[in-house]
Amino acid sequence: VQLQASGGGLVQAGDSLRLSCAASGRTFGSYAVGWFRQAPGKERVFVAAISWSGASTYYADSHSMKGRFTISRDNAKDTIYLQMSTLKPEDTAIYYCAIREGTYLYTTTESYPWWGQGTLVTVSS
Repeated sequence: VQLQASGGGLVQAGDSLRLSCAASGRTFGSYAVGWFRQAPGKERVFVAAISWSGASTYYADSHSMKGRFTISRDNAKDTIYLQMSTLKPEDTAIYYCAIREGTYLYTTTESYPWWGQGTLVTVSS
């Protein structure tokens, strides 16, 4: 499975950005997708996850992210999105998408076998 994350860039605080994650190669009957981020010098942390159908989503229980990020997917295009609004400098990080077979949602990096290369988001103040 190959995952290609895109959509990152340099934006100003308060801007919005939509990240995309395109899956290709071996496909599963169903797979869940997670977005994670890793700020400079910090560990990779969970941001959001979505089930195969899109009916179930889960977000990090973080005051800093809550209400500003929305995960969605278009299975016809094998693409998963992360819409980010009202971006803050602390959102600066490399954003990774990852997938796992099955329908359950997980928040740990160990739960996802396949990872994309990441896309850098830089938010200036």
